[in-house]
Order: sequence, then structure tokens, then C-alpha cells
Amino acid sequence: MLSRSVPYRRSPQLPSVVGSYYRGRAMDNRIQLISDGDGLAVIGNPADVEHFLASKGLLSLSMDLRLRRLGPLLRAAAGVAEAGSAITANSGRWVKLTKESAQLVKEFGLMEGKTPGVSYAMVGKPGSISSWLKIANGPGSLLTSPAMLAGAAGIMAQLARQHEMSEIKSYLARIDKKVDDLLRAHEDAELGKVFGTTLDIESAMNVLNRIGRVDDDTWSTVQARTHTITDALGWALGRLDALAEGLESTTRIGDLARMTKEAESRVEELLAVVARCFELQDALDVLRLARMLDESPNTLDGRRLVLKDDRQRRRELVSQRIEYLMARVDTAVGTANAKVLLHPRAHRAVVGSINQIGAAVADFNRPLGIESGRRSLETTRWWDAARDPAQLKHAGAEAGRIAAIGTGMAAAGAAAVLAGRAALASEEDDEQG
Repeated sequence: MLSRSVPYRRSPQLPSVVGSYYRGRAMDNRIQLISDGDGLAVIGNPADVEHFLASKGLLSLSMDLRLRRLGPLLRAAAGVAEAGSAITANSGRWVKLTKESAQLVKEFGLMEGKTPGVSYAMVGKPGSISSWLKIANGPGSLLTSPAMLAGAAGIMAQLARQHEMSEIKSYLARIDKKVDDLLRAHEDAELGKVFGTTLDIESAMNVLNRIGRVDDDTWSTVQARTHTITDALGWALGRLDALAEGLESTTRIGDLARMTKEAESRVEELLAVVARCFELQDALDVLRLARMLDESPNTLDGRRLVLKDDRQRRRELVSQRIEYLMARVDTAVGTANAKVLLHPRAHRAVVGSINQIGAAVADFNRPLGIESGRRSLETTRWWDAARDPAQLKHAGAEAGRIAAIGTGMAAAGAAAVLAGRAALASEEDDEQG
């Protein structure tokens, strides 16, 4: 696990997989950098790998790449003895791709390789020269073949999923939502199956961590669990849509204050369920990639790309549903903001609840690396509303509806003035309290 989380920003300029090679001080050891757009791997002599990462301020954020998992590919490419020697002599570390590490990859320029989506460059730090320099390509690197780069990218994809799983677990612990209890208590029997799915997947991950592979028996218990996860995801997103539509159709300020208050906790619960679905799908991806690396390494890269596309589609789908919810939330804010003169307390309640919903969405987005630029909303002061012709018009119209039909504009105006004075007195009491 990384020692701390770092805000993630995806860089569209980066190719799907990129690599760079580094030499040590004496130019007799090479260090290879590989990035798949999600993470950065550094491979080479252990001391040189650590020296390079430390010099860039990334060592404390890195985790072991466990290069020995490339054994099946290495044996196929170089023979058992040579493979064992390569694994023993080299190590690798992985770090989540951030603004800083992405800049490091872009610093030296990249050259397209024969493998689609793979680019790399050779750089070195000869003698006493303090900066890394780009040099001509040369033989001798551990991972130069397309198959080896694909294998490394497959391992990196597993680490990226495991990092996201860790971030999601921290998020769920931070908001103190017992998702499994929510799922078990729900009347929908299909949704309740997610709890059992969680137990099976956690058991399979324990097998992978202990023995280093996913055997047939373990895989048979989890391979069909995707449908359970996607059904639960669809259920949660459908409930978010229902909340959004309810907010959009409500125009009475009192009802709106009540509904937004109820939506505070409901949105957080539903987003927690969505996060758990992402966590479980990440775990399934890790298990599937580990099995492919062990059983069918020649098809690993294709499977990695398919899983990456699927993951991106899920993220886009969830982002769209959340954007739909927040658009409806903004409509509710507009309704509340238009009625400050007669309903200052309800206005403050609506704005406060919507800010809580926005904070819940931002908390959810963070571990998934989704951009979240929403700012907290400010309430409108009663005196400012009293100077706004549009507010006066809304207040007069509402007061006119409340007043007896046929009493004329004078009665309506009087009602508006009395209501406004009462609201002002209420606000002054609140401020003093």
C-alpha cells in the first residue's frame, strides 16, 4: 500500500503504454521506466531503482512490482536458467501516475515501439553529470520485447486496481458506511447477493496473495460474479436517478427543504454501494489478469486492454449519472434562491443540504480519480434579496396567492411586507443566537 494518496489527473497526451530506460552512475546498470497511463514502473538493479525514485521524490510512494510474476513470459523468451538469473538480478517498483510522475515520463521524449501503444526512450546519467541524458537505444534491457512489455503492463494493471481498492476501502471507512449491512438488509434478494460475492472475492484474493496464483477451484467460485456486481451497480444508479427526478419535480420550498435533507444521507449511502461495486470489480480484474499471466500469457495484453476499456466505460457511466443528479440539484438551488424573502430558513436548509451532497460526491470521486471541481454554495442574505427586483416579484406573487382572492394588489403587497418583516426578524434572531 502506498504511504499516502495523491490527487490523480489523467493526461490525455500520454500513450497507453510508455517506457524509458535509465543507466546508473557508471552506465553499467540500466533502469527501465514503463507507464500504462495509470501507473509508473521502474525496473532494474535494486539499488539503482531506489536511487532513481528517491532522486525524484517518489520512493516513499512506490510499492514492490513483484517482478518474479513475469516468470512464465521470461521462461518462454529466454529459458529457465536465464529467466531465473534475470529475475534475481533485477527488481521493480510501481507508483501511481500523478502530475509529477507523468511529467517525469514526458521529460525525455518517447519512441514508438513495434507493440501497439508502446513507446520508450533510453537515457543515462554518465559519470559525474548530474542530469539524466537521452542516449541511443541499446541491447541488454530486461524488458525489450513486446511480450515482456505486455507482461509488465499486465502486472501494473493489477497494482493499479489494488491501489484503487485500497483507496476505496479508506473512503468507506472515512464516511463510516457499512455497505454490507445495507446490502444484506435490503429487500431485493438479488442485491443481497453482493454480500456473498464480497466473501467469495475476498477469499480468492487471499489465495492469490498467499500462493501467488489463481487455481481452477478458486477461479470457479468467482468467475460468474460479475453479473451480481453490475446488477447492484445498476440498482444504485437507478436510485440516484430517482432522487434527481424527485428534486427536479418539487417546486414548493418547504417540500424541497425536506427532500434535500433526506437526500443527504441517501446519496452518501448509494455512492458507498457504487464504490463497493468498483472495489469488487477491481478485485475481479486483478484475479483475471493474474490467471491470464499464469495460464495464457500470450493473450494477456488483449485482456488487459479489454478490462481497461470496460473500466473506463463504467467510470463514464457513473460520472454521467452523478452529473445528472447534480444538474437537478442545481435546479433545486435555483428554486430556493428565488424565494429567499419569504422563506429564508428553508433557503438556508436547502443550500446546506446541497453542499453536503456536493461534499459526498467529491469524497466519492477522489479514490476513483474523477475530476471534481464543484464549489460550495453561499446562502443569499435577506437584505441582499430585498434589494433584488426578481426576489420582490417572486415574493409578491407568492404573497398574492396566499392572500384572499380579489383583495387586490394592496392586500398582496401588505402581505408581502408583513411576511418580509417576519422573515427579517427571524433571520436577526438566528444571527443573534
